[in-house]
Amino acid sequence: MEAAIKDQIPDEEMARVEEMGQKKGDIIKEIKKVIVGQDRVIEEIMIALFCRGHCLLVGVPGLAKTLLISTLAGIMELQFNRIQFTSDLMPSDITGTDILEEEMGSKRRSFRFLKGPIFTNILLADEINRTPPKTQAALLQAMQEYKVTAGGVTHFLDLPFFVLATQNPIEQEGTYPLPEAQLDRFMFNIGMDYPPFDQEIEIVATTTSSYQPSLNKVIHGEKILEMQELVRRVPVSSYVIEYAVKLVRSSRPGGPESLPFVKDWVEWGAGPRASQHLILSAKARAIMNGRYVASVEDVKGVATSILRHRIIINFKAQAEGITSLDIIARLLEEIKY
Repeated sequence: MEAAIKDQIPDEEMARVEEMGQKKGDIIKEIKKVIVGQDRVIEEIMIALFCRGHCLLVGVPGLAKTLLISTLAGIMELQFNRIQFTSDLMPSDITGTDILEEEMGSKRRSFRFLKGPIFTNILLADEINRTPPKTQAALLQAMQEYKVTAGGVTHFLDLPFFVLATQNPIEQEGTYPLPEAQLDRFMFNIGMDYPPFDQEIEIVATTTSSYQPSLNKVIHGEKILEMQELVRRVPVSSYVIEYAVKLVRSSRPGGPESLPFVKDWVEWGAGPRASQHLILSAKARAIMNGRYVASVEDVKGVATSILRHRIIINFKAQAEGITSLDIIARLLEEIKY
């Protein structure tokens, strides 16, 4: 089937697909100069980038979450801003504010909008759960619609626009859990784990030496926008779409497709945006790995990080030590195609 579809793809389109695979290799090569391991995390961040999505990285301190994001920004010809989220951060500190200016000579006064750090291409929202929900909500419109409304005036963001947020899962004092509406704006909720023994040895050896890697710029904004359009043109079979929708609908406890363990342990399941993200991510994953059509295996490969923050467990599941990851693993095992 893939060979038949490949024969129908114009040579120009095939060249773009091959170029995307090459760009993926170039990006990974540069990131590996700084980051040891974390292959899955890097792949999912790149998938989100090429799908116009956003990522939430969750992990304990010291796992190089911030370093990974700043390294990614350093190898792209894009504007990069970082916001350190704190309890006293205001929405205007993110979006910008109107300032009163006085013209020289005429003394005429007028308001001018001073753009905030959200007006960038790559935005690092560091420790996003340390600021109140009111300030977190300042990101909602920008992440969904790529624009900011302030003082009744709408300002459009330059594309590509990519939000990478970090969160510490263990320290709860002085933090504010992200509302479900905010979480749903993130395509991926990526969990970062401790590195294996051999990788940790390499990390310690390289970071305690005088070695300073030199990073090369390997991709620019126009090429990223071109790749994002390419992803949406990747073909996908109807049965793959049906599988993604069936997987998402099975996570809802009140639906006719829900399984008994979902009814027992889930409070709220994933919405339609999850199905959209599964298919878009599967498309990007396929062509990044040199294939020309998205498959069910591609959907399964991205399902965990797309669904983990969209399946809300109930009190019974919490009491029994069941997590959303356990629910997703059962769904992937039991939902057939």
